[in-house]
Amino acid sequence: MSASDPVPDLLIAIPAVIVACRVGAALARRVGQPPVVGEIATGILLGPSLLGWLWPEAQAWLIPSAAIPYTGALGQLGLLVFMFLIGLELDLGALRGLGRTALAVSQASIALPMLLGAALAFGMYGPLAPEGTERLPFVLFIAVALSITAFPVLARILTDRGIYHTPLGALAMASAAFNDAMAWCLLAIVVTITQSGSALDPVLTAALSAVFLTVMLYVVRPVLARWGTRAARAAKSRAPKPGWDSAAAGQDSLVLVVLFAGLCLSSLATDRIGLHALFGAFVFGMAMPRESLQIEHAASRLRTVVIPLLLPLFFAHTGLRTDIAMLGDDPAQWLWAGAVLAVAVIGKWGGSAAAARACGQDWRSALSLGALMNCRGLTELVILNIGLELGVIGQDLFTILVLMALITTALTSPALTRLRRRDDPSGSSPDEERGAPAAAGHDVGRVAGG
Repeated sequence: MSASDPVPDLLIAIPAVIVACRVGAALARRVGQPPVVGEIATGILLGPSLLGWLWPEAQAWLIPSAAIPYTGALGQLGLLVFMFLIGLELDLGALRGLGRTALAVSQASIALPMLLGAALAFGMYGPLAPEGTERLPFVLFIAVALSITAFPVLARILTDRGIYHTPLGALAMASAAFNDAMAWCLLAIVVTITQSGSALDPVLTAALSAVFLTVMLYVVRPVLARWGTRAARAAKSRAPKPGWDSAAAGQDSLVLVVLFAGLCLSSLATDRIGLHALFGAFVFGMAMPRESLQIEHAASRLRTVVIPLLLPLFFAHTGLRTDIAMLGDDPAQWLWAGAVLAVAVIGKWGGSAAAARACGQDWRSALSLGALMNCRGLTELVILNIGLELGVIGQDLFTILVLMALITTALTSPALTRLRRRDDPSGSSPDEERGAPAAAGHDVGRVAGG
């Protein structure tokens, strides 16, 4: 292989990672876990935590060092599409129909883990903060990282179990939607504080961010809505004519190109503003008109192709940054890992369940809702990679937080099964009996492939 030509290395690394993550996802599903648990675990196993430890030559052959920058870039591209799809599927309007319970749960599921996470971060700052990191961004980042709920993974769990359209499912989705929107806003503040070079930088970034958001929602969105309507009419008008299939395909391809180009340009805009590029993709998804079938179809094509082919490269990139051996036999590191996991579970699960119970839910439903809100999944990995890139956290704390994300996500399904079967030995919960069939065609459950 030529050292200057990365293509041969990529031709090994890309299919190896995609197939390995696919196998991991299938194994996870067989044991009752969402596929993303298998994909995260596979990414970790491909890194120095297992394969690089047991057989470093095999890891170097499967994922050559020359290919890592390129697989990382492709994984980031898949991540931008993922964030666009989250923004597209995020419907904060669902909160309006669910009243005080959804608002209380969503606020408690952010507030309590943030408070507990901030308190823990003050203790971790000395031993675990990278050298040169200021206390405020470190504390704020840990607080935000522990308050995340994986909205798309949660949707997939609800869909797979047939409880998406039940009261529990609707309440969980509404609470998670508001939670994620708030968490991304808070993360934007952390990024701004971390990257600011002077006292005026955060003010300028906030002002430019407000302008960007206003333009996207009140200029770009209406333009896309009108354009989508015209595209749909044009496609419909060609239906009776010979050659319509090719014409319709051309129209769909044009919509797809416009969406992808807009996604990239929006990401570039937020990157230049001083936020992370992922924020631009997320906001561009939120700005999409909800009623356009043409746009929904184009987004579905992005989801079908990009997510299974490029997102596994992000898992592998995360796995290469995760080294459990760094924790080694140091009891202090493992104690910090246990403390992070305990605070994450108590804050998220406990806060959500307590708020739901205070609003009149029975204990079983309240605890079930807490278990669902405790799911972190891929969204947590996105947050953690941003923190590592910014230098707010080091690789040791990154590894601890990745393990926390994996464990809390893996806890969701068995905890929910146990809670829903507690009063029904036959295994079918009341929600599942009266709920609508699983929404197999609902896109949000498939955003993350898990």
